[in-house]
Amino acid sequence: MATSLQSKSEPACPVCDGTGWKSLEVPGKASRMTRCDCRIEGRTTLLVDSSRIPARYEHCMLSEFVTDFAGANRSLAAARLAAGRFVEEYPLEKTGLLFIGPIGTGKTHLAVATIQELVRSKGVPCLFCDYRELLKEIQNSYNASVQTTELEILRPVFEAEVLVLDELGAVKPSEWVWDTVSLILNTRYNDKRTTIITTNFSDQPAGHNTGPRGAAREETLGDRIGERMRSRLHEMCRVVQMDGIDFRLKVQSANFR
Repeated sequence: MATSLQSKSEPACPVCDGTGWKSLEVPGKASRMTRCDCRIEGRTTLLVDSSRIPARYEHCMLSEFVTDFAGANRSLAAARLAAGRFVEEYPLEKTGLLFIGPIGTGKTHLAVATIQELVRSKGVPCLFCDYRELLKEIQNSYNASVQTTELEILRPVFEAEVLVLDELGAVKPSEWVWDTVSLILNTRYNDKRTTIITTNFSDQPAGHNTGPRGAAREETLGDRIGERMRSRLHEMCRVVQMDGIDFRLKVQSANFR
């Protein structure tokens, strides 16, 4: 028996009957048309999917960021507040965030949670990008057998309304790495686009000794990305320091990075 196309498709939304628009009654005024919730939910799903948030961090939300566990540093609660304030004020305040701290203090969780909130509550297009994987993709594009070009890889990074650049400085610096970082940050800076960054390296100039006297010198953010770009980050982002123990080792949880 033949079946009509309408019967094969999903049922139309009972509110808008599939049009995507609904009538909004305004007391004392004529009713007006507005987007139906079904279309808003569909756009949110599309934005979440296109944000490229890794499966490991899909659950990360600001409400899930734990700051009251035993031994928690006060800076974690302050960082959570800073992320929440950023979401509330965007886009009136578009200065990004630079989450700095040791491994396991929750930098990636907060960065991902921030763009999750922007997508879900304000419909802001966002993009998550792992610094190390991005550089590998760019290098791979130089292979003659690969059809993707460097510009095709970088275009979404340049154009994302809000970009998360995770683990900045994680790749050993070279002239090529510095040039690539400069290109990304300068392009977004010039286009006035918001960037959220995480890094394990202290916000100190190149050559600065951050370790105890007599110990091997720890590398700084200045060492890893160069002083010019570290200075540029201070124009693009507000520094959010996160200190404390490695929470992942404490609870064997994948919520923090």
